[in-house]
Amino acid sequence: MCSQNPNHYSFPAVRGIQAGRPFYIATCPLRIIPKIFSYNEDDVPPELRAQRTLNKTRIPYMVKYLLDNPKEYVFSALTASVGIDISFIDHEDAPNLGTLQIPMDAQILINDGQHRRKAIEEALKENPDLGQDNIPVLFFIDEGLDRSQQMFADLNKYAVKPSPSLGTLYDHRDESSELARELATSVKPFIGLTEMEKSSISPKSNKLFTLSSIKQSTRALLGKGPKDGLVKKEKNSLLTFGKK
Repeated sequence: MCSQNPNHYSFPAVRGIQAGRPFYIATCPLRIIPKIFSYNEDDVPPELRAQRTLNKTRIPYMVKYLLDNPKEYVFSALTASVGIDISFIDHEDAPNLGTLQIPMDAQILINDGQHRRKAIEEALKENPDLGQDNIPVLFFIDEGLDRSQQMFADLNKYAVKPSPSLGTLYDHRDESSELARELATSVKPFIGLTEMEKSSISPKSNKLFTLSSIKQSTRALLGKGPKDGLVKKEKNSLLTFGKK
């Protein structure tokens, strides 16, 4: 973070135009995210705010993810609207590259990413070293409540959560997902008959199982709760039994 003006936050940024409006993509240190983005709308009626209510049950899982994977975590960009004039200082050799300056007393509304912001705040309390990392922030100029509410609706309108099977296929940290993949590719009758991407089987499909159902059934067989992990002995026993 630059410090050209003591009364402003200054960030390296790129300026662009979208739908005729300027936007700025800035690189922000995690340590200042809780400071510049305030969130205190729990008592505000939904028609007078531009965000969903914070789902506090999601936060511990996100915090654990950050703390358990300080060298591998990935957090996508936050989207925010700034309710005050901001300045952009162009680099002399590149007019759309430069420094974004935001007054410290500016009201900044998060349009997308309030759960990530809260998770960052809580994770920093346990591991302050994470504060040296950066996260991209997409800044827009605040044009009022109606515009902010429309931005929230548009940002979430076409968001689609990946299927449980695809999540299992791509999750290389979760032991249950790893076991499900091994069962699906090395144990009869799963070999060649497992739907690896979708979590439902179409009537015309030649598949008999879904990857997510193999994972869920395996955990049920082992008597595992939602937060229980697997031990190597359990995994090896299932693989050995399945291959007999």
